[in-house]
Amino acid sequence: MSITAAMVSELRKKTGAGMMDCKKALIETGGNIEEGVDFLRKKGLSAAAKKSDRVAAEGMVVAAVEGAVGALVEVNAETDFVAKNDDFKAFVAGIGAVALANEVADVDALKTLPYPETGRTVAEELTHQIATIGENMDIRRLKRSDAGQGTVASYVHGEGKIGVLVELQTASTDERVAALGKQIAMHVAAAAPQYLSRNDVPSAVVDKEKEIMRVKAIESGKPENIVEKIIVGQINKYFGEVCLLDQAFVIDPDQKVGKVVEALAKELGGEIKLNSYTRFQLGEGVEKKGDDFAAEVAALSN
Repeated sequence: MSITAAMVSELRKKTGAGMMDCKKALIETGGNIEEGVDFLRKKGLSAAAKKSDRVAAEGMVVAAVEGAVGALVEVNAETDFVAKNDDFKAFVAGIGAVALANEVADVDALKTLPYPETGRTVAEELTHQIATIGENMDIRRLKRSDAGQGTVASYVHGEGKIGVLVELQTASTDERVAALGKQIAMHVAAAAPQYLSRNDVPSAVVDKEKEIMRVKAIESGKPENIVEKIIVGQINKYFGEVCLLDQAFVIDPDQKVGKVVEALAKELGGEIKLNSYTRFQLGEGVEKKGDDFAAEVAALSN
């Protein structure tokens, strides 16, 4: 019997299983929809749809790096318990390896790629893991970095709570470049800069900060002829808080990050450019549902 797209779509609506899993089920059952449902239930795949509306804000961030190329991926699950599961960790590591080995720009592209040693795509393996582990999961975001000539360094903190990639462009192959990259990645994890340099701060943001500083200075009674000087000092302090290159290096607070990079470049007799960084903090921006049991009981009593 010929398996049509409409049949696959119908079975998918009934079970929430992946498209390829639905097609396989229909092939195995001779195109019988109801038997296809039973087939997927036996495989544990139809349960995945029931879990898809649960908030997944735990999980882990994984970094995969090889030379001048790196990938950072966040995979979410519902509970911290599952995030510590060895099968889940292996699944996430596999996704990181796929992202590193392929030039993918986003999660949608990543999901279409083959997942190693399974015969399934990444999307199908995700569905399989949801059904197997029993929690909703989501490949939330990825970033792939290619330094071209240079190195990409990574750091993962707290068993995947924070992950960082740092891209350094340089012709030098000295091992101190990679070592500094790792230290800067650790710095980014700790200091959470908002921008790479002061040139990356939008002018609207700078203007807003200056206006706030101006109002505070005037309201505190400072003479108007020195208000602008105060603003210059405070805006430089602001840049030192939010811009990576202007931040005090956590490993040596007496030095700015940018100056540390310059010092190594001078020592090696070449140029090193801190080109970019990426910082993923697990679950940031995901709205977690807070269960207020007392409020629920009170509502029931009204």
